Amino acid sequence: MTPRKIKVNVFLLGAVDWNRRLFDSLIPLPEGTSYNAYLIKGSEKTALLDSVDPTMTDVLLEQLKDVPKIDYLVAHHAEQDHSGAIPAVLQKYPDAKVVTNAKAKAMLIDLLEIPDDKFIVVADGESISLGDKTLKFLFTPWVHWPETMSTYLPEDRILFSCDFFGSHLATSDLYAVDEARVYEGARRYYAEIMMPFAGMIKKNIEKIKSLDIELIAPSHGPIYHKPAFIVDAYLDWLSDNPRNVALIPYISMHGSTGKLVDRLTAALTQEGVTVIPFDMTVTDLGRLASALVDAATIVIGTPVVLAGPHPLIVYAASLVNALRPKLKFASVIGSYGWGSKLPEQIAALIPNLKLEMIDPVICKGLPRAADFEAVEGMAKAIAEKHRSLKLMS
Repeated sequence: MTPRKIKVNVFLLGAVDWNRRLFDSLIPLPEGTSYNAYLIKGSEKTALLDSVDPTMTDVLLEQLKDVPKIDYLVAHHAEQDHSGAIPAVLQKYPDAKVVTNAKAKAMLIDLLEIPDDKFIVVADGESISLGDKTLKFLFTPWVHWPETMSTYLPEDRILFSCDFFGSHLATSDLYAVDEARVYEGARRYYAEIMMPFAGMIKKNIEKIKSLDIELIAPSHGPIYHKPAFIVDAYLDWLSDNPRNVALIPYISMHGSTGKLVDRLTAALTQEGVTVIPFDMTVTDLGRLASALVDAATIVIGTPVVLAGPHPLIVYAASLVNALRPKLKFASVIGSYGWGSKLPEQIAALIPNLKLEMIDPVICKGLPRAADFEAVEGMAKAIAEKHRSLKLMS
């Protein structure tokens, strides 16, 4: 990857990680990712905005080989996929200063052992002049760490948003021209990383609304040359109104729970509810997270294993609890051999969610006619709940 011109004396640097398939040893990356850094050459000073993941340090240094001087290295976020190459950049440019906020400074010292005297600490709204270009710093906390910030370049109307509005997407496109692909990548990214902080993200969007923005340049994925495309998507995802969608993450060891899931899927479809079952033995957790963005109901299906829910269901429920989606309703279906407290156990796994519980269907052994009838009743109850809220279609 070579530097790519965005505006006069504004360039995209960084690296495309085509083959990375896991982030934070947790998040699947089916389409890889990128680590975006940006070079801004002013008439008097030069700034590098962010760096790259440590594994891609050589790629960034190669891009900087013809850059004689960097005065400022802006660190928007201390996480290593953005900050990991900062020590190497400082070694190449020993007179450069790391520009960041007080919280990020403390983290960068802890994570990368950057010396204290290398920092310039800025306040929210403060600016630094590069001569004919200006860097204005905007604090945007909890997207997705407490120290995150963005930079606005008013002369070129660019918002460098770091993780805000990002997408884990390896692509050769400079701009978000493949809108369907970018939308899905950004939605998945929002679901996996941003959704737990929806309240703060709403405040941060309000903060940038007053800016005259032509381009949004995030730290992952392509640049948005139509800012409304991603801002409107975020406003939709952040709204309090879920859609007429029910999710069924489930495990079936010997077929009993699977039969209940099949019947519930068919019954919900018949009731006009969009339903998405997820077999948790094969499901990409990112797909489940993305579906959670605007679903109204979740029905968790599990057999009893050693007196409790299946471990993969415990994992899935813990994920749902951590992501804090805008779900409104929940229930449980499953089977057991000799004893069950599944509804109570599942409810205990999702304490962060304020959900209305719909009567569960738990059968002993194989489901029988009465159990299937109860599942049909559950589907009708879910559909009625959705109609009562006038959910988005």
